Amino acid sequence: MFSPIVIRPDGEGRRRMIERIVIGVVVLVVTSQLLGAQAGRGLPEKDGGAAQVRLEASVRMFAETIGPRSHRDPKNLAAAAEFITRSFESSGYSVTVQPYEADGLPVRNIIAERRGTEQPDRVLIVGAHYDTVEGTPGADDNASGVAVLLELARQHAQTRFRKTVRFVAFTLEEPPFFRSRHMGSRVYARSLKAKGEQVEAMVCLEMVGYYSNEESSQSFPFFWLRWRYPTRGNFLTVVSNSASQALQTQVFDALKAQMALPVEAFTGPWWIPGVDLSDHGSFWKEGYPAVMLTDTAFYRNPHYHQSTDRPETLDYGAMTELVQGMSGVLMALNQAPEGSR
Repeated sequence: MFSPIVIRPDGEGRRRMIERIVIGVVVLVVTSQLLGAQAGRGLPEKDGGAAQVRLEASVRMFAETIGPRSHRDPKNLAAAAEFITRSFESSGYSVTVQPYEADGLPVRNIIAERRGTEQPDRVLIVGAHYDTVEGTPGADDNASGVAVLLELARQHAQTRFRKTVRFVAFTLEEPPFFRSRHMGSRVYARSLKAKGEQVEAMVCLEMVGYYSNEESSQSFPFFWLRWRYPTRGNFLTVVSNSASQALQTQVFDALKAQMALPVEAFTGPWWIPGVDLSDHGSFWKEGYPAVMLTDTAFYRNPHYHQSTDRPETLDYGAMTELVQGMSGVLMALNQAPEGSR
């Protein structure tokens, strides 16, 4: 506590008063910084403007500079893999590549890892596929997901996680390899199961960049869902099956707490169109808990699997919010006790 200040006629009081005010301000600033750091629980400092620029630059690299990234475009697919590898490495990661062949085509999954300091055998995975449907630039599907993956990894390159966190870019998610043994995430999930790895959570980033505030811009697999969900396509959805509902709740709550972007949750069986249509489905098949984060793809985006799926159609502000939300998800899952999913 500061002692009372007495202003003396000779000016000495004013000098001491100024000194004490300066000291008080310094103490307040330092204290507020310490409290802020404690409250953040490891969340990186927000740099929304710079992050948004990086997100758009990544999407444009994939969709414009590299272009279509299907199995019919092997050079472009390889170029995308090289860009992802360099991006991880420039953030300070030692990158692991999982190479394999699909119908004679050499392809690879790309993994960047932050090994856990206390419970390294408990694994959290964030993943996104980097290939496209033949002939499409794939800005939303799925340069948007990979861009968020790379930015999230960059922001957490120095984070000391208790558990092991892996950022994984998958190849060959799109047809004709979808649901086949050559699907990148299928190859990876099977390899984890074969090694007996304890995957506590997998979060799939699948088309996360297209949003609209126009009325009736959102459609649904069943007409009655419009009475439960917004009809404006301005929200993100956390999709789960019944076995992963506990994980879905944790992800949903963490997103709501950390970002302004609206978020909804949907739980349903695989046979509802869209529920298992990405890399999380590969982890469900191996018995691992997994959820998909999505802008709902063909239920909203008119450019789905079209040549018009271009960078200018995306909302990079919303994607920046998602990066912040995903930081909260990682922190929450990292602190979750064993058996909470």
